Amino acid sequence: MKTTKLAQKSLLWAGASVAALTLAATPSFAQDNGAATLDVITVTTNRREENIQDVANSVTAQSGEDLAPYTEGGADILTLAARIPSVYAESSNGRVAPRFYIRGLGNTDFDLAASQPVSIIMDDIVQENVILKSFPLFDVQQVEIARGPQGTLFGRNTTAGTIKFDSVRPSQETDGFMSLTLGSLGTVNLESAIGGALIEDVLSARISLLSQNRDDWIDNAFTGENDAMGGHNEWAGRAQLLYTPNDSFDALFNVHARSLTGTAAIFRANILTPGSNDLNANFDRGEVYYDSTFNNPQNYDSWGTSANMNFYLDGGMTFTSITGYENAEGRSLGDIDGGNLVNGPGFIPFPSETQDGLDDLDQFTQEFRLASSDELDTTWQIGAYYFDGAFDITTLGPNGGFPPPTTVRHENELWAVFGQVSHQVNERLNLSGGVRYTSDEKSLEVIQAVWPAGGPYSASDEEVSWDLSAYYDYSDETAFFARVARGFRGPSIQGRDVAFFGTPSIADSETSISYEAGIKSEPMGGRARINATAFYYTVSDLQLSAVGGGGNLVQLVNADEGVGYGFEVDSEFLVSENLLITAGFSWNETELQDDTLEVGVCAQCTVTDPDADNDGFAEVDGNPFPQAPDYIVSLTARYSIPADNGGEWFVYTDWFYQGRTNLFLYESEEFYSEGNFEGGLRVGYAGSLPNGRAFEAAVFSRNITGEENLVGGIDFNNNTGFVNEPSVWGVSFRADFN
Repeated sequence: MKTTKLAQKSLLWAGASVAALTLAATPSFAQDNGAATLDVITVTTNRREENIQDVANSVTAQSGEDLAPYTEGGADILTLAARIPSVYAESSNGRVAPRFYIRGLGNTDFDLAASQPVSIIMDDIVQENVILKSFPLFDVQQVEIARGPQGTLFGRNTTAGTIKFDSVRPSQETDGFMSLTLGSLGTVNLESAIGGALIEDVLSARISLLSQNRDDWIDNAFTGENDAMGGHNEWAGRAQLLYTPNDSFDALFNVHARSLTGTAAIFRANILTPGSNDLNANFDRGEVYYDSTFNNPQNYDSWGTSANMNFYLDGGMTFTSITGYENAEGRSLGDIDGGNLVNGPGFIPFPSETQDGLDDLDQFTQEFRLASSDELDTTWQIGAYYFDGAFDITTLGPNGGFPPPTTVRHENELWAVFGQVSHQVNERLNLSGGVRYTSDEKSLEVIQAVWPAGGPYSASDEEVSWDLSAYYDYSDETAFFARVARGFRGPSIQGRDVAFFGTPSIADSETSISYEAGIKSEPMGGRARINATAFYYTVSDLQLSAVGGGGNLVQLVNADEGVGYGFEVDSEFLVSENLLITAGFSWNETELQDDTLEVGVCAQCTVTDPDADNDGFAEVDGNPFPQAPDYIVSLTARYSIPADNGGEWFVYTDWFYQGRTNLFLYESEEFYSEGNFEGGLRVGYAGSLPNGRAFEAAVFSRNITGEENLVGGIDFNNNTGFVNEPSVWGVSFRADFN
């Protein structure tokens, strides 16, 4: 049976989960009858404000303070990878186009039109295109990760789950902050925000700014240019207005923008020796041998705006309108072979350098929602959603070389209607159910090509997704839940192969059924929080991207079925008022199930999959999903020592460890990682300035042990790979304006 391998591994990991822990970043507790307890975490997974312990779903929430240690060294949104149970992320496009995976389900497609089963939502607006998903993180109130299909209430393409970011909103109180980081590699980061009342009780505003900068630090040894690449200069801003004229209406207006100039991903030729996945002597973190003087440049600009309006009606009902518009453009150029034909390093059969550009991206979204009062035994909400997006993608070689200039235009129109109802059966049992009907249409038109590529191409589908859940409040400290959900991801069209004299590929819609059951508890009198979930899911017509291989193709395929199951643990322990520890672990086992599916393989690696018909294509039935870590352990801790003047000295550390992760659809001796880990450390002082305002000063180090982890590969030419971010150390200072 195809599930035998999965079942065997599940027994091995069952005992390991007991000891797996993830430690919290910053102290978060309240006082209960004189004793410190953990703060209540409020989430909006059901589009209502609820205690995370009362939600029949596997959800993790982190505050902006939790994220700050990860990003102060200049990290982008990829810093979430392996720091949250069952969540992973990677990118072969530098600081743009992140690819997210939840419970092993994601998409490795590097094209700028790639469809992803993880939905990124920022300030209630779905960020569908991969460029929009990379908007920088700053002045964040909270991020919520909901695992499993979430398509009933959230946007689209959520067969894996959602990652939802909420910015700090304006308020009538004057508040803000300024933080400055100076670090190695010429790292200079500045983040600030200020907000308050413009008209008392009627109008408030908040402005947030970010600047992240790093010098070039990687030498191009082939051209002899020192400090040729590796840096970035990025700024972003957000302005918000909150209008509250009366108790019957409020409106939040948001305008945001981002500009990035820097280096795309750094590809490194033949850093894997045939037969091994260890980085070899060809790898030097501070040096490459590119035969081009372009040195992998990257630049992107984007901006957007939204209006979130609430009308509070009789009977406690709320009518909500959320309108959003996003615009983006930019391009990245990469030395794909990672070296040169003269001295490699290693054997490089032919040169490859390609630029992909995104032009005229326009995304419009509109959602209407009517919700009942939260105070009823039976609550409900109904709504409608509309999405319209279009953009051009141009692929070309530098200086008029190969590939020839090719432009394709993608368009997507989607609409949906949905509803959800929840009923409090008695004091302990709550039942919920929701349904969504979605119509999704996509098209691709070849605007420019050197050969008659045909078209236009189109794909469409209509599907119903739904979810059912039960929540049982067993005691004051413990509750149990169960949930079953059907997810839907519409058809996808991939046109990048037109630039390489191929035809576009189309993948049919995928649908999933997910089952999960869990426990939520707050033992030790509220000084601990332990949430655990076991899950099993199947995906029919699983959309996959056959990337690379000796033919250098990017083709969409459907597998008959994909299966995944495992469990995740989130926990938090307030050991004392000075020490906060939380714990989390995830184990994800995934398997492709299609005995006819074959994919192209690498040019120089050692493939371990069978090729029964000897046609050069590997049979991948039984393989794990690509970029799906089989387990993740992430650890953080903060310990403080009170000072005489009311301040405190503190030490904070964070670590993650990542299990075996296959990089492609096929398996080989080279293209996988296992045992990747990273750690960080902060030591500092938090207190008050003479004017009474809070401040914090610290020294820090990211990737403190200097780990060199393989995180991705390119297989069509040589054994090219790319690695994690380098070590960065520095000092940081933050002052509040409250």
